[in-house]
Amino acid sequence: MNQFEKLIESNTILSSLPSEIIKSHIQNRTFKVISFQKNSIVHFVGDKCNQLEIILKGTVVVERIDESGDLLTIAEFYQDDILGGNLLFSNSPYYPMTTTTREESIILVIEKNLLFDLLSEFPTFLKVYLEFVSDHTFILGDKIKHYVNKTIRECILNYLAYESKLQNSNQIQLGITKKELADRIGVQRTSLSRELSKMRDEGIIDYDRNSIKLIK
Repeated sequence: MNQFEKLIESNTILSSLPSEIIKSHIQNRTFKVISFQKNSIVHFVGDKCNQLEIILKGTVVVERIDESGDLLTIAEFYQDDILGGNLLFSNSPYYPMTTTTREESIILVIEKNLLFDLLSEFPTFLKVYLEFVSDHTFILGDKIKHYVNKTIRECILNYLAYESKLQNSNQIQLGITKKELADRIGVQRTSLSRELSKMRDEGIIDYDRNSIKLIK
């Protein structure tokens, strides 16, 4: 377990707990650490959420199956992010989408009852937890809102508008492949290429292998 102690102690949420409490739960194995290989299923859609999961290392993605049966990436979670925080104490604690590891990942698990006890006993931990869950619930909801029930063009334009603002330029440097871009905005590679061609023909954008320029 020593190999995970630094990851645990440096975690944003857990660092608000007394170090002796963390060490005690590590030793008692009430804080469980699970390792996942790349492309492993963490949760299927409909799985009941009965524990908080903290990503100590790696990347976990939220995915859904579209009307064609293809798997689309909706959101990505990285080291220090959590899974289940917005579901655990809800009246319907079920995962709405499949979650999968994008790379080898390490996740720390805290059972619901233990989490409740820790939140009740340590007000600072409670405050940090509530702030963290509120912020990340908003972020995830915003990501899903941008991708679900929107046209492919709307998804592309949302992404380009965000990157244009981030890069402070209408000439957006991609830094990723078209396949990775398709995954990031939640569409299929062929659908992305088709829509980009239409948008170029209509004079909305121009693009090459490495960049996309917003014209309108």
